[in-house]
Amino acid sequence: MLARAATPTIHKLAKGFPIVALTGPRQSGKTTLARALFPDKPYVSLEDIEERELALDDPRRFLARFPDGAVLDEAQRAPDLFSYLQTRVDDDRRMGLFVLTGSQQFGLLSGVTQSLAGRVALVPLLPFSLAELQAAERAPDTIEEILFRGLYPPLYDRDVQPSAWYGNYVQTYVERDVRQLAHVQDLLTFQRFLRMCAARTGQLLNISALGADAGISQPTVRAWISILEASYILHLVPPHFANFEKRLVKTPKIYFHDPGLAAFLLGVEGPEALETHSQRGPLFETWVVSELLKARFNQGKTSNLSFWRDRSGHEIDVLLEGGGKVSPVEIKSGRTLTAEFFSGLTKWKTIAGEAAGPAWLIYGGDQRQSRSAAEVLPWREIGELTGRS
Repeated sequence: MLARAATPTIHKLAKGFPIVALTGPRQSGKTTLARALFPDKPYVSLEDIEERELALDDPRRFLARFPDGAVLDEAQRAPDLFSYLQTRVDDDRRMGLFVLTGSQQFGLLSGVTQSLAGRVALVPLLPFSLAELQAAERAPDTIEEILFRGLYPPLYDRDVQPSAWYGNYVQTYVERDVRQLAHVQDLLTFQRFLRMCAARTGQLLNISALGADAGISQPTVRAWISILEASYILHLVPPHFANFEKRLVKTPKIYFHDPGLAAFLLGVEGPEALETHSQRGPLFETWVVSELLKARFNQGKTSNLSFWRDRSGHEIDVLLEGGGKVSPVEIKSGRTLTAEFFSGLTKWKTIAGEAAGPAWLIYGGDQRQSRSAAEVLPWREIGELTGRS
């Protein structure tokens, strides 16, 4: 198993909370990590019909089998279990007693907020980060390979082609989650909607245009976006709310959590196609944003990402908030630096004034540079930035 950056965070939280919950997309390594970090605890998957039926029909007897706690996989499959877990951990008072995993935010988070508030430490686990692959000497050699292959663990520990794996992933996991959460009957329409979302990764979310293109109503667009968020397929980055200027864009941007899944849905046939592909820039931005988000989650923190854009066309791809400062991050997939890359950063510094933190530019090239406008990092050194986020 490749070492995961979230390991120290999980160990620390297990000393201060009776329950630790790992959530995230299917196949992101939650089960593997939970079993590796807590090898002495019994493991039970609530995807197993017999185990799930026992947990639902007789939760007290189910939990009595585990006097020293357990790893309960896909815990959201038995939502009634949460209230009994509350009583159990309150009576026992030991820390790190149970470890829960779940791949659907709706079921897991609703159970946590309703029954286990204050008793659970929640750690979202996304697919590998570049730093994790670099530490294991498994990182791809080119940015095109990363954008095409993505970073899901099975693509790095199995001999499988990305197109074959993603095709199965969409059918086996994404569509199953859709059926469970929303009872979607027309899967062909949902598949078209999913591809259209991939074509919009890195863009402002336009509900009406997306609905018109997919042939569905705006309420359905909102519901399906929520489902994809709940399944950790995509996430929304909000606009920055500080009123530095009037007429700011107030619509969130849509991003896939993994560039490889988006590339598959776009029909990208190989890494070489991304040399000149029209979606190279948005996929590169998707990857950078996902790396920043992973760094936060691996530390047990919530997202501090936003973006800034005014109606005159000035924008900053990502803003990182912390320590009373707002650091701008520009993302450019090109390999050659140009003056145009820095124009948004210069504008931001003028507008933000004392609130502006250190500025960064991540690009698709290989040379690190220090400029007056920003610290320039090649894609391979993104860990320099994620380590500060």
